[in-house]
Amino acid sequence: MPPVRALAVLLVLAACHAAPAANPDDAGASADGELADGASEPAAATVHVHYPAGHAITIRGAGGGLSWDAGQPTTAAGVDTVSFTLATLTAPIEWKPLLDDTTWARGPNYHVAPGQTVDIWPHFLQTAGQVVTLIPAFHSATLGNDRAIYAYLPASYTENPDATYPVVYMHDGQNLWAAMPQLAFGAPWNVDTTFDRATEQGTCSTATATGWGAQPLGGTPQTCTGDADCASGACRTFPEAIVIGVANTANRIYEYTPTTDPTTAGGGGADLYLTMLVSELKPAIDAQLRTRPEAASTVLAGSSLGGLVSAYAGLTHADVFGKLAELSPSTWWNDGWIVPAVQTAPATPATRPSIVYVDSGAGDGDDEADTDQLAAAYLALGYADGTTFRHVVQPGAQHAETYWAERFPGAMQLVLGTR
Repeated sequence: MPPVRALAVLLVLAACHAAPAANPDDAGASADGELADGASEPAAATVHVHYPAGHAITIRGAGGGLSWDAGQPTTAAGVDTVSFTLATLTAPIEWKPLLDDTTWARGPNYHVAPGQTVDIWPHFLQTAGQVVTLIPAFHSATLGNDRAIYAYLPASYTENPDATYPVVYMHDGQNLWAAMPQLAFGAPWNVDTTFDRATEQGTCSTATATGWGAQPLGGTPQTCTGDADCASGACRTFPEAIVIGVANTANRIYEYTPTTDPTTAGGGGADLYLTMLVSELKPAIDAQLRTRPEAASTVLAGSSLGGLVSAYAGLTHADVFGKLAELSPSTWWNDGWIVPAVQTAPATPATRPSIVYVDSGAGDGDDEADTDQLAAAYLALGYADGTTFRHVVQPGAQHAETYWAERFPGAMQLVLGTR
């Protein structure tokens, strides 16, 4: 797809080269989604590295003919693509590419298991993404109003023009950005810096029966760049993504609610709002940015009434928004209307979002009881706790942006998966 055409400002981030120290993460590794002690049948594995031509890409790692001390040359495998086939592996290993055998790819180590073919789109120079006002006044013919559309472009966006990205659409777009705190109502969510941190470092994860669990909520995250940094033996992060912040308007309550509520003023405009997202905004975003437009790569996320309208979108537009993140959803709206709506949703997996994240603070102040019922409704549909579904209750958390910012990384870890 063509590069961005409507950015108000496109910042060029400073690039720097650094001579590689010995990689500190040279311990036994595990493939994403596998337990550390999981043995595998011996098999070869292949890695493809997609990066603009003009530089030599080498590979270092912890096995399969690799070492952390000397780079192995790669072989051209197409336009802007090189490959390396590892010798027969008997267990998963960690690995990482280097630019001109001097500059390590950013972020934690990659993983590959026997028999796998892994494709990556790394970056070596940029250290942070950028937030831009993508469309200052996006006009909706459906709603008859205008609003700003903000975008977070990942750190690799300008450096690696071959890369495409999943997209996270978020409501209340003014409240998201550490780079634009003046827009926020209260404290911003720090969505941009959250993704920047995940691009640079992983967090230590805990082994579960189904793979690697999210880092526990609360406290200071234990950051890592390789499995050796973690007592659990698992350093994991979520992939880069484009984040689209859709600003709210004076009609926020109307646009974010699927029904009218006799106890409040207004409501019931969610179908029109979602039509705007699906039929007007998403085509514009897919035309301007290097997105992965399929439902499996498209997330809808929000909090409060934004969480409510996200849940409703899962009932009406699962073919577009394949993954949902509902933080403190306003499950109380219209006497808890959303709970029976989810309970009676079609049980066929093909007609519902593939992954759903739901959370709340503990206590009545964040509608924990109704949100517990919503979580139970999802589980009753057949979602698997810890893999396709997660319900988080944060002790002491109130209905406020500060707490949504704290829970946001865990939500992204579930809906975007492991890099």
